[in-house]
Amino acid sequence: MGNQLTGAEIVFKALQEHGVEYIFGYPGGAVLPMYDQISKQDKIKHILVRHEQGAGHAAEGYARSTGKPGVVLVTSGPGATNMVTALTDAYMDSIPLVCITGQVPTHLIGTDAFQECDTTGITRPCTKHNWLVKDVNQLAEITHKAFHIATSGRPGPVLIDIPKDIQFQKGEYKPSSIIEIDTYKPNTKAKTSEIEKAVELIVNAKKPVIYSGGGVINAGEEASNALTEFTRITNFPITSTLQGLGAFPGSDHQFLGMLGMHGTYEANNAMHECDLMINIGARFDDRITGRVDAFSPNSKKIHIDIDPSSINKIVKVDVAIVGDCLSVINDMLGEIKNKHQKFLSSNKENISDWWKQIDQWREKKSLSYKKDETLIMPQYAVERLYELTKNQDTFITTEVGQHQMWAAQFYKFDKPNRWMTSGGLGTMGYGLPAAIGTQIAHPDKLVIDIAGEASILMNIQEMSTAVQYKLPIKIFILNNQWMGMVRQWQELLHEKNYSESYTEALPDFVKLAEAYGATGVRATTPQELDSKINEMIDVKGPVIFDCLVKKEENCFPMIPSGKPHNEMILGPDDEEGITEEGKVLV
Repeated sequence: MGNQLTGAEIVFKALQEHGVEYIFGYPGGAVLPMYDQISKQDKIKHILVRHEQGAGHAAEGYARSTGKPGVVLVTSGPGATNMVTALTDAYMDSIPLVCITGQVPTHLIGTDAFQECDTTGITRPCTKHNWLVKDVNQLAEITHKAFHIATSGRPGPVLIDIPKDIQFQKGEYKPSSIIEIDTYKPNTKAKTSEIEKAVELIVNAKKPVIYSGGGVINAGEEASNALTEFTRITNFPITSTLQGLGAFPGSDHQFLGMLGMHGTYEANNAMHECDLMINIGARFDDRITGRVDAFSPNSKKIHIDIDPSSINKIVKVDVAIVGDCLSVINDMLGEIKNKHQKFLSSNKENISDWWKQIDQWREKKSLSYKKDETLIMPQYAVERLYELTKNQDTFITTEVGQHQMWAAQFYKFDKPNRWMTSGGLGTMGYGLPAAIGTQIAHPDKLVIDIAGEASILMNIQEMSTAVQYKLPIKIFILNNQWMGMVRQWQELLHEKNYSESYTEALPDFVKLAEAYGATGVRATTPQELDSKINEMIDVKGPVIFDCLVKKEENCFPMIPSGKPHNEMILGPDDEEGITEEGKVLV
């Protein structure tokens, strides 16, 4: 019999073995044995949030900005159910999380005991895998498997539900080195034949476009570097999903901007008119495709993804490559360099007409907006924020809504892991706790949450966490006094029936910041914006910046729902053409 440890001790020994430095959590009755362990060791620091959802999003921010798994510890019942939104968010956006929940003692399971719920049943659809631990001797093995599953293949959240009596019981600790996982071995290496097929299409393409997604960022910084090299040597234009921003430098000439519902005119038209689409680590989700039957109708399609279930799920492709983005890109680079020297020397000329067409689309200046001398335009606010922070290796989180899209459009990301946002689930309230997790991971960096005044109130209680741990996060609120994206859709799709989208009882955000022990800053005119932003940056602690912007500004360009992605609304004078069928698709 090996060294006997309690279940709680086993958990922390396993966490230490996996290099965990921070746990985000909230105590409760069913996890008190594990909270005892927190005070008995000094290798892992606990970050006390004010709501379990905040713990989940903070762990997401930590994971997204580092590439390491985020770890969460919450109690049974409401503690676990409060985590569901964050788990689903992480599941949709492929973020590695290990969530540890307490459970009522084993003999009480199924009796409707105090703070009991079927945690594994509730979270089964929104985790990669979950476990209810029934034997303390299996706890170490399960924990090791959890980290492996969360971080390998397509990353995602996992959950371990540990009854309280298991936490007290003694059992044997098994190190990860002796654990074998035969049932989960994601394919990371692509077939040579598929690489060859892909490269053959690449060297013969006349109107190619690279379509990069969050999978590139999940594959690590080296994958982003490989993508950049691939894009450079091919001279192909590249666009990105919301989650893929930063994988290729956003300020580079070859970057067409984000594509999709609020993507640029040139990106969406290039996707529609291309003869070859190279999808690297992206899903063909509805925000990208518009009408699927009209999506890039004349192109050959290559789809590279580590998750085989994502391929041919929505859009049928010509070459399916299952593998890790870094491995596949390097294999394609090797194939091109070894066998297609002629392509390397002539490709720039071969696609010169294609670049001329793209430059014509760029002349539309689809991100342009009407300037205002008296009101702060939200686009201008993000532009100035970018210009004043771009040299500081800034990390940006967002909430969800118009401000999120303006941030994606006007803040340029030249590095991966600098952009943390909720994409697939679209979770209001994500940005503030995500900024906390990001700041914990990067204590000396500038971390800004670009927020909306409606979204920020979803998890505003986490300001208390930021103050407690002296985290100098900056909350930059684009305050238009509306649920902006809801109002925009109501205007364009629902005959201006602004039902329940106006916020009539907003707090004074400056006073609110001060109430939490933070600093409040407000800007009301374009002329004072720069000085106020600099004031925000110079403050050593957390700041809430209330930026009062034009109330009725809409986010353009926009693919009207029900339309193909080459039929875009470019501005307020171009708002017709949304069909009755299209209203259903928003």
